[in-house]
Amino acid sequence: MGEQQPLLVVGAAPSSKRLVVTAAFDGEPIAELETATLASVQKALATAYALHKDRQGWLELDQRVAILERTATLMEEQSEALATQAAREGGKPLIDSRVEVARAIDGVKICIEVMRAEAGHVIPMATTAASRQRLAFTRRQPIGVVVAVSAFNHPLNLIVHQVAAAVASGCPVVVKPADDTPLSCYAFVRLLHEAGLPPEWCQALVTDELATAQALVTDPRVAFFTFIGSAKVGWMLRSQLAPGTRCALEHGGAAPVILEDDADWDLALPALTKGGYYHAGQVCVSVQRVFAPAGQATEFAAALAKHAGQLRIGDPVDDDTDVGPLIRPREVERVAAWVNAAVDAGAQRVVGGDPLGPTTYPCTVLLDPPADAKVSREEIFGPVVCVYPYDEVAEAYTSANDLPFSFQAAVFTRDLDKALAAYQHLDASAVMVNDHTAFRVDAMPFAGLRQSGLGTGGIPYTMEDMTVEKLLVVKSGVLKA
Repeated sequence: MGEQQPLLVVGAAPSSKRLVVTAAFDGEPIAELETATLASVQKALATAYALHKDRQGWLELDQRVAILERTATLMEEQSEALATQAAREGGKPLIDSRVEVARAIDGVKICIEVMRAEAGHVIPMATTAASRQRLAFTRRQPIGVVVAVSAFNHPLNLIVHQVAAAVASGCPVVVKPADDTPLSCYAFVRLLHEAGLPPEWCQALVTDELATAQALVTDPRVAFFTFIGSAKVGWMLRSQLAPGTRCALEHGGAAPVILEDDADWDLALPALTKGGYYHAGQVCVSVQRVFAPAGQATEFAAALAKHAGQLRIGDPVDDDTDVGPLIRPREVERVAAWVNAAVDAGAQRVVGGDPLGPTTYPCTVLLDPPADAKVSREEIFGPVVCVYPYDEVAEAYTSANDLPFSFQAAVFTRDLDKALAAYQHLDASAVMVNDHTAFRVDAMPFAGLRQSGLGTGGIPYTMEDMTVEKLLVVKSGVLKA
């Protein structure tokens, strides 16, 4: 049955239920995890809440820096094991999982850099008669208990964004990873403990049922809730948060790309191939909709199909695999149903479209699906890229913006004015010029707008959300302007 893993909740007894974690590619059991009951969740929250209320017991800044420095070192020493584990449980090919681990290590280092650089502000006083003889400044303090609920598709790096940021901010944190990929999260939490973080400050669990998870999130002791996952679940949970709980939600989208008539195809084709089929399209900002000039769309779709057809699909732990499985067999069935419906409605299937096995789906290109097809209206979250012809670029902007999602977008052009026009007209929190929509580094802002999310991700921005800028005003007769 694989490795047995206990709850990482101090002093809590587990449920009689167990969560079996299986490999995404072949379904082989990897590990069996204890699950948390409602009592376990209450214990975790009580422990975390007591830590925050005991202000004399807060971890000092230098302690947190040292813990994260040691954590980064441990991650570097175990990087290959972390990458293999992430690839096996989540299905992202080893070549990309190694990149994820490197990003996660860098993310821990970014936390340290923010801790060393970010401070409060001096507030100008004595600018009016009423504010004479006063000194005012702010300091950042931890907001309180952080509850993190994470997604499967970046099982280590997303945890770093949520958990390492909380530790860096001085917040006690309780994290619930995705049931499909909890092992990378547990490994990271154990590394934090090994690096010197008292276990009470970072607890990890998977729950025995959905109601238990919901109780964790909606408890009034939660000061900040960070969620990465489906919009349906995220917005539902946000509606049930206790009064006063702050939150950040990161969902998905249907990322648009504008291909201008002067675009460099030698640049665009490999970029869009990577951005569309990376992790089998299971990324919230994967390339999904490419708008190409009407006279070029058919040829571009064929060229993209040629690139897509050269990608190797298989076991993610093999070094020569480019694209791994979808996270669950039912996702293969769903993607196939969406593609078949689009083809039945008039889309041209240029390449792909038939499942390769229970867990794998080919890299697929569709030409001109109907505007009301699911592949055009909803997030595919699979290895499918759609190409649409346009006559005027204004039509492409309108189509690109005609969804309730708004995340990252891209434009390919050699013309600066065209690039700036795309930046001006596309509904997006970020526009990439001559790069794919899934580009990201971990210090940059990362924000889903409209139904795509709430708040701004990226480690410095998350740390800002997890702290309170607290003002101190001192009045003294010795102060002069």
